[in-house]
Amino acid sequence: MNIMVSERIKDLMAEERLTQVALANKIGVKQNTISAWLLGKKEPSIRSLWLLADYFNTDIDYLVGRKDF
Repeated sequence: MNIMVSERIKDLMAEERLTQVALANKIGVKQNTISAWLLGKKEPSIRSLWLLADYFNTDIDYLVGRKDF
């Protein structure tokens, strides 16, 4: 799962031209947490997936690769 999540986050960040620091500030996590997600070292918690989905105006199923838009 983490590969799809990291790729989806990278794509969404690129679309909005967001840095790791900017995304971290927008959703209330640390920059090193974003980095770990993008590198596939950690997976976002359910709470973090909700925050990401809300921020990017998408849903968790998209983030985890269960559906495409």
